Amino acid sequence: MESIYDVRGTAHQVVEQASQVTICDPALETLAELVRDSDLERLTSASAFDTETHFFDGGPQTVQYLLVVDALNFCFWPAEDLEYEHLARGVKAAAMNNPGSLTASSLSQYTGADVQRLFDWQQPVPLLEERARLLREVGRGLQQYFNGQAANLVLAAHKSAASLITMLTTYFPGFQDHCIYRGRQIHLLKRAQIFVADVWGAFQGQSYGRFDDISELTMFADYRVPAALREFGVLEYAPSLAQRIDDRAELPAGSEEECEIRACTIVAVEKLRQALASETRKPNSIHLDWWLWEHGEQHRKDHRPHHRTLTIYY
Repeated sequence: MESIYDVRGTAHQVVEQASQVTICDPALETLAELVRDSDLERLTSASAFDTETHFFDGGPQTVQYLLVVDALNFCFWPAEDLEYEHLARGVKAAAMNNPGSLTASSLSQYTGADVQRLFDWQQPVPLLEERARLLREVGRGLQQYFNGQAANLVLAAHKSAASLITMLTTYFPGFQDHCIYRGRQIHLLKRAQIFVADVWGAFQGQSYGRFDDISELTMFADYRVPAALREFGVLEYAPSLAQRIDDRAELPAGSEEECEIRACTIVAVEKLRQALASETRKPNSIHLDWWLWEHGEQHRKDHRPHHRTLTIYY
């Protein structure tokens, strides 16, 4: 089964028409040199997956854990200081202390209060009821189609990242991340792609993590990476858009500005990947996403604000 989505192609369609966001190629070359001079061997290793923050037992429970995490991996910014690690560590604690809380039957009954308990966070979690709805969707889909196991979902993809993305978006509609840009459907698929990448990284490309077409994935268009690319001068915003972002004004979900930011981020990372490719070193878009995201996390207090959109997709 091939993926029915074309993230690269539709992102390029946006870039060709974008009026609010542009990609600066000279800055991209400078960034390529910086990445090239960094620890590229670590960058291009599947072992870059962080097993300190994430649960990993080498078996099906790891896949179950990752699907739960990536079903909830969106929109932290409305709660000041809430970060992805609060989610990852919170679900890890649940996987270790109460494995039954991650079974499909449990997920299918989740309430907002149950989701709140999953987070390693004492304050109210944003979009709590939407997160609960998405976990119920995951639980019921796993029960109906995959005997309750996310591992069976992965095995059904037969080592194809593209097939797994297609199944994710088919059986779990909450993963259907897209927007409509000037009459065209644009596929972005942040959480679907990051689930595949997380499984690949956790298992270091082996067992459940073997995907023979892993290079087909793009980066995962979110908040942190475009903010980092803006600081590097790679993404340039029209003055009015830059001011709105710096003022922390909310960009409507599905707006042209939001779509341009995400699509230009995807294409910029693709260009970066091409600039870094050589006969001996071939980083994929996952590696570069991880590098840029980590850089953005380390400097989040120093960087200008990221854009803000209230959405379940990222």
